Amino acid sequence: MLPIFEESGNLPVGIHEATWEELAARYGTTPQRQSLLAGLKRALDSLRDAGCRRAYVDGSFVTAKGDPADFDVCWEESNVDPLLLDPVLMDFSERRRAQKERFGGELFPATMPAGPSYADFLDYFQHERATNAPKGIVAIDLKDLP
Repeated sequence: MLPIFEESGNLPVGIHEATWEELAARYGTTPQRQSLLAGLKRALDSLRDAGCRRAYVDGSFVTAKGDPADFDVCWEESNVDPLLLDPVLMDFSERRRAQKERFGGELFPATMPAGPSYADFLDYFQHERATNAPKGIVAIDLKDLP
């Protein structure tokens, strides 16, 4: 079960487990969010089909913001068959334009370096970009996707 938002509009610090149904119920509250959910589902299905077992959802999509522009995801690379992985998921050119066009958001391997201040994207996603304050993200077990 997803916790309530903090005063900042973010989730409390930590990695919060959710089912697809919980994620959709919490964040699919506007037509814009529903459109993003559809793209997120396509991306997660593609990752699952390549062997990925777990992904983490971040960005304004998992905040109290009314209509976020996109979503951010990082995914665990273990068990992923590179031959089955959609090449768009590894295309980081042009500020991830191909990912945004196909899915509506940006996706990164969880252990990919995210800059000098962070160990990787999983670490980076757990910090507020502007203030570096810790915040929560949502984890999805991909084997349970409908």
